[in-house]
Amino acid sequence: MTRRQRRLSLIGAALGVLALAVALVLGALKDSIVFFNSPTDVVEKHVAAGTRIRLGGLVKPGSLQRGEELRVRFEVTDGRSAIAVAYQGILPDLFREGQGVIAEGALDARGQFKADSVLAKHDETYMPKEVADALKKQGHWKDEYEKKKPAADAMTRSTQ
Repeated sequence: MTRRQRRLSLIGAALGVLALAVALVLGALKDSIVFFNSPTDVVEKHVAAGTRIRLGGLVKPGSLQRGEELRVRFEVTDGRSAIAVAYQGILPDLFREGQGVIAEGALDARGQFKADSVLAKHDETYMPKEVADALKKQGHWKDEYEKKKPAADAMTRSTQ
């Protein structure tokens, strides 16, 4: 075997190992790459208890219950499914019923989502693309969102 053949076979083997490593990493992270899961996604995927996920949707009107020691219970819905969420801590100032929210945590054995952090959308015009797509898919998209979006996009472009 000549030097050139050895070099080419070494490069080929290294590329094969690299491709295998990339495939293993992407396979392990395939569910973690998603920014959030809607309640319908969680129900359809049959997410196992204890699996850490991000749950995104709207806080269901009438579901917010405040308890002692900063305990809060509410439901996150996408219009088709709703999941009960329990959280203990200080909620964002903009958190309220009917508002977009993303909760990070895990499902317990009873199917209740135990959140360890809660994120609320930061102003009236901002809506993450994933949340907007999920709302459109579920039929809960409001035309006023689309009217506000160009103004927000123009502001974003002017500050760049």
